[in-house]
Amino acid sequence: MERLEEFLIEAKKQTYANGYIEKVSSSREGSNDYHYEKDGMKYHDTFFGGVKFVGEEVVYIDSKVPVWGMNYYGVTVDSSLSEEAMDKALRPALMRVGEDTSVLPLRGPRRFENEGYIYMFKCEGTLENFSGIEEIYKDDKLIFKLQCHGGLIK
Repeated sequence: MERLEEFLIEAKKQTYANGYIEKVSSSREGSNDYHYEKDGMKYHDTFFGGVKFVGEEVVYIDSKVPVWGMNYYGVTVDSSLSEEAMDKALRPALMRVGEDTSVLPLRGPRRFENEGYIYMFKCEGTLENFSGIEEIYKDDKLIFKLQCHGGLIK
């Protein structure tokens, strides 16, 4: 589990969270995809949509058989702020994955503030079986919400 946790943190920082990383070719029609590999481990993040989106992350270890996964669904409540919120709140928070050990390294820290945005993440469980909720507020108004769940695949 320690190897998985360390890899997840690195992979997440080398894919969507990092605004400078390019997407890879779509794995399915209409999908947005990111991929990262290191030391026999592979990470895929695939999502569909924009202001309302659904996606999944999958990790493979030393084979082509998936061993861990997370599904997520997110909604930008105030679509007029969608790109601004992603650039000022979501991506910077996600780049801090693993720094706050009070939450699982699934998304960002429990709380992060940047330029008037407040990012919050709450989760329950372990990497083997978890659920979580991510929210972004601007001026005390909810503008973004994501729900996630997942765990080990056998």
